[in-house]
Amino acid sequence: MLIAAAQVLTVGEQVGHVSGRGFVEIIGGTITRVAAGAPASQPDVELDDGVLAPGMVDLQVNGYFGAEFQTADAAAWAHVVRQLPATGTTAFLPTLVTAPVDRLAWELAAAAAIASGLPAGGSRALGIHLEGPFISTARRGAHNEAWITDPTPQAVAALIEAGAGQLRLVTLAPELPGALAAIDQLVQAGVRVSVGHSDATAGQVAAAADRGATMVTHLFNAQRPLGHREPGVVGQALTDNRLTSGLIADLQHVAGQVCVLAFRAAPGRIALVTDAAAAAGMPPGAYLLGGEPVTLPVGVGVPPVRADGTLAGSALRLDAAVANVVACGVRLSDAVAAATRIPADLIGRPDLGRISAGAAADLVWLSPQLTTRATWIAGELAYSDGSASTLAAVRA
Repeated sequence: MLIAAAQVLTVGEQVGHVSGRGFVEIIGGTITRVAAGAPASQPDVELDDGVLAPGMVDLQVNGYFGAEFQTADAAAWAHVVRQLPATGTTAFLPTLVTAPVDRLAWELAAAAAIASGLPAGGSRALGIHLEGPFISTARRGAHNEAWITDPTPQAVAALIEAGAGQLRLVTLAPELPGALAAIDQLVQAGVRVSVGHSDATAGQVAAAADRGATMVTHLFNAQRPLGHREPGVVGQALTDNRLTSGLIADLQHVAGQVCVLAFRAAPGRIALVTDAAAAAGMPPGAYLLGGEPVTLPVGVGVPPVRADGTLAGSALRLDAAVANVVACGVRLSDAVAAATRIPADLIGRPDLGRISAGAAADLVWLSPQLTTRATWIAGELAYSDGSASTLAAVRA
Protein backbone atom coordinates (compact mmCIF):
# COMPACT_ATOMS: atom_id res chain seq x y z
CA MET A 1 0.00 0.00 0.00
CA LEU A 2 1.12 3.53 -0.79
CA ILE A 3 -0.06 6.46 1.34
CA ALA A 4 0.72 9.94 0.00
CA ALA A 5 0.22 12.96 2.25
CA ALA A 6 0.45 16.73 2.08
CA GLN A 7 2.59 16.55 5.21
CA VAL A 8 4.39 13.52 6.59
CA LEU A 9 5.64 13.99 10.13
CA THR A 10 8.61 11.79 10.92
CA VAL A 11 10.08 11.97 14.41
CA GLY A 12 13.86 11.98 14.67
CA GLU A 13 16.00 10.50 17.39
CA GLN A 14 16.43 13.69 19.41
CA VAL A 15 13.70 16.13 18.38
CA GLY A 16 10.79 15.95 16.02
CA HIS A 17 11.53 16.57 12.34
CA VAL A 18 8.84 17.80 9.99
CA SER A 19 8.99 16.85 6.35
CA GLY A 20 6.60 18.25 3.80
CA ARG A 21 4.73 16.34 1.12
CA GLY A 22 5.77 12.74 1.04
CA PHE A 23 4.68 9.13 0.86
CA VAL A 24 4.90 5.93 2.85
CA GLU A 25 5.14 2.44 1.35
CA ILE A 26 3.77 -0.46 3.41
CA ILE A 27 4.22 -4.18 2.80
CA GLY A 28 2.93 -6.86 5.15
CA GLY A 29 2.12 -4.43 7.95
CA THR A 30 5.61 -2.89 7.97
CA ILE A 31 6.84 0.42 6.58
CA THR A 32 9.29 -0.35 3.79
CA ARG A 33 9.97 3.11 2.41
CA VAL A 34 9.46 6.76 3.36
CA ALA A 35 10.32 9.51 0.90
CA ALA A 36 9.64 13.16 0.15
CA GLY A 37 7.63 14.30 -2.85
CA ALA A 38 5.12 12.30 -4.83
CA PRO A 39 5.35 8.55 -5.50
CA ALA A 40 6.03 7.36 -9.03
CA SER A 41 2.82 5.34 -9.09
CA GLN A 42 -0.74 6.19 -8.12
CA PRO A 43 -1.10 6.03 -4.30
CA ASP A 44 -3.74 3.87 -2.67
CA VAL A 45 -4.48 6.62 -0.15
CA GLU A 46 -4.01 10.34 -0.73
CA LEU A 47 -4.28 12.80 2.17
CA ASP A 48 -4.59 16.36 0.88
CA ASP A 49 -4.55 18.17 4.22
CA GLY A 50 -3.59 17.70 7.84
CA VAL A 51 -0.64 15.58 8.95
CA LEU A 52 0.28 11.92 8.60
CA ALA A 53 1.95 11.08 11.93
CA PRO A 54 3.11 7.93 13.70
CA GLY A 55 0.53 6.05 15.74
CA MET A 56 0.46 7.32 19.32
CA VAL A 57 1.71 5.36 22.33
CA ASP A 58 0.14 5.92 25.77
CA LEU A 59 1.99 4.51 28.79
CA GLN A 60 -0.78 5.10 31.34
CA VAL A 61 -4.38 4.05 30.63
CA ASN A 62 -6.47 2.89 33.59
CA GLY A 63 -9.53 2.38 31.43
CA TYR A 64 -11.66 3.97 28.74
CA PHE A 65 -15.14 3.90 27.22
CA GLY A 66 -16.74 2.79 30.50
CA ALA A 67 -14.37 -0.14 31.17
CA GLU A 68 -11.77 -0.20 33.94
CA PHE A 69 -8.92 -2.61 33.20
CA GLN A 70 -8.59 -3.56 36.87
CA THR A 71 -12.05 -5.12 36.91
CA ALA A 72 -13.11 -5.53 33.26
CA ASP A 73 -13.54 -8.85 31.48
CA ALA A 74 -12.00 -9.82 28.14
CA ALA A 75 -15.00 -8.57 26.16
CA ALA A 76 -14.72 -5.10 27.73
CA TRP A 77 -10.98 -5.00 27.03
CA ALA A 78 -11.65 -5.94 23.40
CA HIS A 79 -14.21 -3.12 23.14
CA VAL A 80 -11.65 -0.60 24.42
CA VAL A 81 -8.86 -1.67 22.05
CA ARG A 82 -11.25 -1.45 19.10
CA GLN A 83 -12.29 2.09 20.11
CA LEU A 84 -8.91 3.56 21.10
CA PRO A 85 -7.74 4.11 17.49
CA ALA A 86 -10.36 6.87 17.31
CA THR A 87 -8.18 8.85 19.73
CA GLY A 88 -5.00 8.38 17.68
CA THR A 89 -3.67 5.77 20.12
CA THR A 90 -2.33 2.64 18.43
CA ALA A 91 -0.44 1.16 21.41
CA PHE A 92 -0.78 1.54 25.17
CA LEU A 93 -0.02 0.19 28.63
CA PRO A 94 -3.17 -0.88 30.51
CA THR A 95 -2.64 0.42 34.04
CA LEU A 96 -3.69 -1.06 37.38
CA VAL A 97 -3.61 1.02 40.56
CA THR A 98 -3.02 0.34 44.25
CA ALA A 99 -4.79 -2.62 45.83
CA PRO A 100 -3.86 -5.15 48.55
CA VAL A 101 -0.89 -7.12 47.20
CA ASP A 102 -2.70 -10.47 47.10
CA ARG A 103 -5.65 -9.00 45.26
CA LEU A 104 -3.43 -6.95 42.96
CA ALA A 105 -1.48 -10.09 42.04
CA TRP A 106 -4.75 -11.80 41.08
CA GLU A 107 -5.89 -8.76 39.07
CA LEU A 108 -2.49 -8.53 37.39
CA ALA A 109 -2.54 -12.20 36.41
CA ALA A 110 -6.02 -11.80 34.94
CA ALA A 111 -5.01 -8.62 33.08
CA ALA A 112 -1.84 -10.24 31.74
CA ALA A 113 -3.83 -13.17 30.37
CA ILE A 114 -6.35 -10.88 28.69
CA ALA A 115 -3.69 -8.52 27.29
CA SER A 116 -1.78 -11.38 25.70
CA GLY A 117 -4.89 -12.67 23.91
CA LEU A 118 -6.58 -9.55 22.55
CA PRO A 119 -7.94 -9.71 19.00
CA ALA A 120 -5.93 -8.22 16.16
CA GLY A 121 -7.00 -4.95 14.57
CA GLY A 122 -7.27 -2.81 17.69
CA SER A 123 -4.72 -0.79 19.63
CA ARG A 124 -1.79 -2.88 20.80
CA ALA A 125 -1.57 -3.66 24.54
CA LEU A 126 2.17 -3.57 25.23
CA GLY A 127 2.03 -5.10 28.71
CA ILE A 128 0.83 -3.90 32.10
CA HIS A 129 1.73 -0.80 34.10
CA LEU A 130 1.35 -1.12 37.89
CA GLU A 131 0.87 2.26 39.55
CA GLY A 132 1.31 1.27 43.19
CA PRO A 133 0.95 -0.15 45.77
CA PHE A 134 4.52 0.86 46.69
CA ILE A 135 3.84 4.59 46.94
CA SER A 136 3.90 7.37 49.53
CA THR A 137 0.84 7.88 51.71
CA ALA A 138 1.72 11.57 51.73
CA ARG A 139 1.43 11.74 47.93
CA ARG A 140 -1.21 9.07 47.38
CA GLY A 141 -3.59 11.22 45.29
CA ALA A 142 -6.68 9.11 44.55
CA HIS A 143 -5.11 5.84 45.79
CA ASN A 144 -6.57 4.09 48.85
CA GLU A 145 -4.23 4.75 51.78
CA ALA A 146 -5.19 1.49 53.51
CA TRP A 147 -3.76 -0.54 50.62
CA ILE A 148 -0.40 1.23 50.31
CA THR A 149 2.55 -0.87 51.45
CA ASP A 150 6.34 -1.08 51.36
CA PRO A 151 8.02 -3.05 48.56
CA THR A 152 9.25 -6.17 50.34
CA PRO A 153 11.15 -8.72 48.21
CA GLN A 154 8.26 -11.14 48.67
CA ALA A 155 5.63 -8.65 47.50
CA VAL A 156 7.69 -7.60 44.49
CA ALA A 157 8.36 -11.23 43.56
CA ALA A 158 4.67 -12.06 43.81
CA LEU A 159 3.77 -9.29 41.38
CA ILE A 160 6.54 -10.19 38.94
CA GLU A 161 5.35 -13.80 38.94
CA ALA A 162 1.70 -12.78 38.51
CA GLY A 163 2.64 -10.62 35.55
CA ALA A 164 3.70 -13.72 33.61
CA GLY A 165 6.05 -11.72 31.42
CA GLN A 166 3.47 -8.97 30.78
CA LEU A 167 4.56 -6.62 33.60
CA ARG A 168 6.32 -3.77 31.79
CA LEU A 169 6.35 -0.79 34.15
CA VAL A 170 5.99 -0.21 37.90
CA THR A 171 5.45 3.20 39.49
CA LEU A 172 6.87 3.40 43.03
CA ALA A 173 8.17 5.88 45.58
CA PRO A 174 11.95 5.45 45.97
CA GLU A 175 12.05 6.85 49.51
CA LEU A 176 10.15 3.85 50.94
CA PRO A 177 12.03 1.22 52.96
CA GLY A 178 13.34 -1.40 50.56
CA ALA A 179 12.53 0.63 47.44
CA LEU A 180 16.05 0.72 46.01
CA ALA A 181 16.39 -3.04 46.39
CA ALA A 182 12.96 -3.38 44.75
CA ILE A 183 14.19 -1.35 41.78
CA ASP A 184 17.12 -3.78 41.45
CA GLN A 185 14.69 -6.71 41.62
CA LEU A 186 12.35 -5.25 39.01
CA VAL A 187 15.09 -4.17 36.61
CA GLN A 188 16.69 -7.62 36.80
CA ALA A 189 13.30 -9.07 35.84
CA GLY A 190 13.11 -6.80 32.79
CA VAL A 191 10.53 -4.45 34.30
CA ARG A 192 10.95 -0.70 33.87
CA VAL A 193 10.60 1.52 36.94
CA SER A 194 9.02 4.95 37.23
CA VAL A 195 9.19 7.31 40.20
CA GLY A 196 5.73 8.47 41.17
CA HIS A 197 3.29 9.21 44.00
CA SER A 198 6.46 10.11 45.84
CA ASP A 199 7.64 12.57 48.48
CA ALA A 200 11.27 11.85 47.60
CA THR A 201 14.03 14.41 47.66
CA ALA A 202 16.00 15.06 44.51
CA GLY A 203 18.82 12.95 45.93
CA GLN A 204 16.48 10.01 46.49
CA VAL A 205 15.19 10.28 42.92
CA ALA A 206 18.78 10.37 41.64
CA ALA A 207 19.51 7.23 43.67
CA ALA A 208 16.56 5.54 42.00
CA ALA A 209 17.95 6.49 38.59
CA ASP A 210 21.33 5.12 39.67
CA ARG A 211 19.60 1.77 40.22
CA GLY A 212 17.83 1.84 36.85
CA ALA A 213 14.64 3.91 37.15
CA THR A 214 14.01 5.63 33.82
CA MET A 215 10.73 7.50 34.21
CA VAL A 216 8.70 9.85 36.39
CA THR A 217 4.94 9.27 36.50
CA HIS A 218 2.63 12.22 35.72
CA LEU A 219 5.12 15.03 36.33
CA PHE A 220 3.99 17.69 38.86
CA ASN A 221 1.09 15.55 40.14
CA ALA A 222 1.27 13.54 43.39
CA GLN A 223 4.96 14.24 44.01
CA ARG A 224 7.25 16.56 45.95
CA PRO A 225 7.25 19.81 43.94
CA LEU A 226 10.15 21.92 42.73
CA GLY A 227 11.72 23.98 45.50
CA HIS A 228 14.57 26.43 45.21
CA ARG A 229 16.53 24.71 48.01
CA GLU A 230 15.17 21.16 47.69
CA PRO A 231 14.49 20.42 44.00
CA GLY A 232 12.25 17.46 44.86
CA VAL A 233 10.95 14.94 42.36
CA VAL A 234 10.11 17.64 39.83
CA GLY A 235 13.51 19.30 39.95
CA GLN A 236 15.37 16.03 39.52
CA ALA A 237 13.03 14.89 36.75
CA LEU A 238 13.59 18.03 34.72
CA THR A 239 17.39 18.05 35.09
CA ASP A 240 18.34 14.36 35.08
CA ASN A 241 18.95 13.15 31.52
CA ARG A 242 18.28 9.57 32.61
CA LEU A 243 14.63 10.31 33.35
CA THR A 244 11.69 10.79 30.99
CA SER A 245 8.53 12.26 32.50
CA GLY A 246 4.93 11.44 31.77
CA LEU A 247 2.76 14.55 31.45
CA ILE A 248 -1.04 14.73 31.62
CA ALA A 249 -1.72 17.63 29.27
CA ASP A 250 -5.46 18.05 29.80
CA LEU A 251 -4.67 21.57 31.11
CA GLN A 252 -6.45 20.58 34.34
CA HIS A 253 -3.75 18.44 35.96
CA VAL A 254 -1.02 20.82 34.73
CA ALA A 255 -1.47 24.41 33.53
CA GLY A 256 -0.54 25.18 29.95
CA GLN A 257 2.39 27.43 30.87
CA VAL A 258 3.84 24.67 33.04
CA CYS A 259 3.47 22.13 30.22
CA VAL A 260 5.53 24.45 28.02
CA LEU A 261 8.07 24.85 30.82
CA ALA A 262 8.47 21.06 31.01
CA PHE A 263 9.07 20.74 27.26
CA ARG A 264 11.64 23.54 27.36
CA ALA A 265 13.42 22.24 30.45
CA ALA A 266 13.59 18.60 29.32
CA PRO A 267 13.60 18.47 25.50
CA GLY A 268 13.18 14.94 24.24
CA ARG A 269 12.30 13.69 27.74
CA ILE A 270 8.57 14.39 27.98
CA ALA A 271 6.06 11.62 27.18
CA LEU A 272 2.44 12.69 26.89
CA VAL A 273 0.10 10.33 28.74
CA THR A 274 -3.62 10.41 29.38
CA ASP A 275 -3.91 8.60 32.73
CA ALA A 276 -7.39 7.94 31.36
CA ALA A 277 -9.98 6.38 33.63
CA ALA A 278 -13.08 4.40 32.68
CA ALA A 279 -14.92 7.73 32.44
CA ALA A 280 -12.88 8.75 29.38
CA GLY A 281 -14.99 8.83 26.23
CA MET A 282 -18.17 8.64 28.29
CA PRO A 283 -20.90 11.08 29.42
CA PRO A 284 -20.85 12.62 32.91
CA GLY A 285 -21.73 10.15 35.63
CA ALA A 286 -20.41 7.54 38.07
CA TYR A 287 -17.52 5.22 37.17
CA LEU A 288 -14.74 3.21 38.85
CA LEU A 289 -11.01 3.68 39.38
CA GLY A 290 -9.21 0.91 41.23
CA GLY A 291 -12.60 -0.63 41.89
CA GLU A 292 -13.68 2.45 43.83
CA PRO A 293 -16.19 5.11 42.73
CA VAL A 294 -15.31 8.29 40.87
CA THR A 295 -17.54 10.89 39.26
CA LEU A 296 -17.06 12.57 35.89
CA PRO A 297 -18.50 16.09 36.27
CA VAL A 298 -20.14 18.07 33.51
CA GLY A 299 -17.68 20.09 31.44
CA VAL A 300 -15.31 19.74 28.50
CA GLY A 301 -11.94 18.33 29.52
CA VAL A 302 -12.87 18.09 33.20
CA PRO A 303 -11.28 15.03 34.87
CA PRO A 304 -13.10 12.53 37.10
CA VAL A 305 -12.87 13.06 40.87
CA ARG A 306 -13.23 11.12 44.11
CA ALA A 307 -15.95 12.12 46.56
CA ASP A 308 -13.51 14.46 48.34
CA GLY A 309 -12.68 16.28 45.09
CA THR A 310 -9.32 14.57 44.50
CA LEU A 311 -8.49 14.22 40.79
CA ALA A 312 -8.82 10.56 39.82
CA GLY A 313 -7.26 9.97 36.42
CA SER A 314 -8.50 11.89 33.41
CA ALA A 315 -10.97 11.87 30.55
CA LEU A 316 -8.27 12.93 28.09
CA ARG A 317 -7.67 11.74 24.52
CA LEU A 318 -4.03 11.49 23.44
CA ASP A 319 -4.64 13.44 20.22
CA ALA A 320 -6.21 16.16 22.37
CA ALA A 321 -3.09 16.20 24.57
CA VAL A 322 -1.00 16.88 21.47
CA ALA A 323 -3.38 19.62 20.35
CA ASN A 324 -3.39 21.17 23.83
CA VAL A 325 0.37 21.55 24.12
CA VAL A 326 0.65 22.82 20.54
CA ALA A 327 -1.96 25.47 21.35
CA CYS A 328 0.16 26.44 24.37
CA GLY A 329 3.25 27.00 22.20
CA VAL A 330 5.02 23.62 21.89
CA ARG A 331 6.19 22.85 18.34
CA LEU A 332 4.01 20.29 16.55
CA SER A 333 7.02 18.07 15.87
CA ASP A 334 7.98 18.00 19.55
CA ALA A 335 4.40 17.41 20.68
CA VAL A 336 3.97 14.47 18.30
CA ALA A 337 7.33 12.99 19.32
CA ALA A 338 6.18 13.16 22.95
CA ALA A 339 3.15 11.03 22.06
CA THR A 340 4.93 8.59 19.75
CA ARG A 341 8.66 7.92 19.57
CA ILE A 342 9.59 9.02 23.08
CA PRO A 343 7.15 6.71 24.94
CA ALA A 344 7.82 3.88 22.47
CA ASP A 345 11.56 4.11 23.11
CA LEU A 346 11.03 4.40 26.85
CA ILE A 347 9.14 1.11 26.93
CA GLY A 348 11.67 -0.60 24.67
CA ARG A 349 9.66 -0.66 21.43
CA PRO A 350 11.81 0.97 18.73
CA ASP A 351 9.51 -0.59 16.12
CA LEU A 352 6.69 1.74 17.18
CA GLY A 353 6.12 5.48 17.32
CA ARG A 354 7.94 6.52 14.17
CA ILE A 355 7.51 6.64 10.42
CA SER A 356 10.64 4.93 9.17
CA ALA A 357 11.61 1.85 7.20
CA GLY A 358 11.31 -1.27 9.33
CA ALA A 359 8.81 0.21 11.79
CA ALA A 360 5.30 -1.14 12.21
CA ALA A 361 2.84 0.62 9.92
CA ASP A 362 0.91 2.21 12.79
CA LEU A 363 -0.15 5.62 11.49
CA VAL A 364 -2.63 8.37 12.28
CA TRP A 365 -4.03 11.05 9.99
CA LEU A 366 -4.55 14.22 12.00
CA SER A 367 -6.76 17.04 10.76
CA PRO A 368 -5.47 20.61 10.64
CA GLN A 369 -7.06 20.93 14.11
CA LEU A 370 -5.07 17.83 15.22
CA THR A 371 -8.09 15.57 15.70
CA THR A 372 -7.87 12.00 14.46
CA ARG A 373 -9.40 11.49 11.02
CA ALA A 374 -8.10 7.97 10.34
CA THR A 375 -5.84 5.41 11.98
CA TRP A 376 -3.99 2.42 10.58
CA ILE A 377 -2.56 -0.43 12.67
CA ALA A 378 -0.11 -2.76 10.93
CA GLY A 379 -1.18 -1.14 7.67
CA GLU A 380 -4.87 -1.94 8.13
CA LEU A 381 -7.46 0.79 8.53
CA ALA A 382 -8.60 0.64 12.17
CA TYR A 383 -10.64 3.85 12.31
CA SER A 384 -12.02 6.65 10.17
CA ASP A 385 -14.15 9.53 11.33
CA GLY A 386 -16.78 8.61 8.74
CA SER A 387 -16.85 11.97 6.97
CA ALA A 388 -17.26 11.93 3.21
CA SER A 389 -13.86 13.53 2.64
CA THR A 390 -12.10 11.05 4.94
CA LEU A 391 -13.81 8.05 3.37
CA ALA A 392 -12.95 9.32 -0.10
CA ALA A 393 -9.29 9.61 0.87
CA VAL A 394 -8.78 6.34 2.72
CA ARG A 395 -10.71 4.34 0.12
CA ALA A 396 -9.05 5.95 -2.90
